[in-house]
Order: sequence, then C-alpha cells, then structure tokens
Amino acid sequence: MEDKEIKTQQSPHLTLKSILGGDILVHDFFKRQANLIILIVFLTILYIENRYLSQQELIEIDKLKKELIDTKYDALTISSELTEKSRQSHIEEYISKEGNSLETATTPPYLIK
Repeated sequence: MEDKEIKTQQSPHLTLKSILGGDILVHDFFKRQANLIILIVFLTILYIENRYLSQQELIEIDKLKKELIDTKYDALTISSELTEKSRQSHIEEYISKEGNSLETATTPPYLIK
C-alpha cells in the first residue's frame, strides 16, 4: 500500500483547478526545470525587446529618408533660383532698374602683353 501512496504523490492529477490554482508549479517536473523555464522567459523577453527596438529604428530610418528627399528638393529649388538670378540678362535688368548707366561692352576686351 505504501507503494501506491508514493506513486500517487509523484504523479498528482492535473486538473484545470490545479493549473489555475498554481498547484502545478509545485509539481516535481517544474521544480527540476525551474532554471530552464526562467532562462526561456528571459530570452523571450529579450527577443521581444529586440524586435521592438528594430521596428523603432526602421521607423526612424524611413522618417530620415523622407526628410533627406525633402531637403534635396529644397536645395535643388534654391540652386535653380540662384542660377536664374545670376544670368547676365537678369543682372542687366536689375542694374537698369537702379538707375545706373552701366551697359554691356560692345567691343571685346584688350589683351595686354
């Protein structure tokens, strides 16, 4: 009879009530594998954190790419405006509005030797 009592103590019945009540945690299997279970939980938390940080970095990279494209377009616009304003015809037009009597030379420059 003592053998039967030992066997029933080693393998108690697993019921929903024992699982929800926490009695399953004092089961011999969980006592032996406690370190492994803690390691698995820790690695799972690290995996989730790593994935979250990776997603945040991808979002930041996309944001910076859009900002870079906008900045390139702004630089191109400003460069084209500068090119347009620095043309000789626009400079002559600006000078003539100021009331100066400067004109473009009709004779080529002299070379001094």
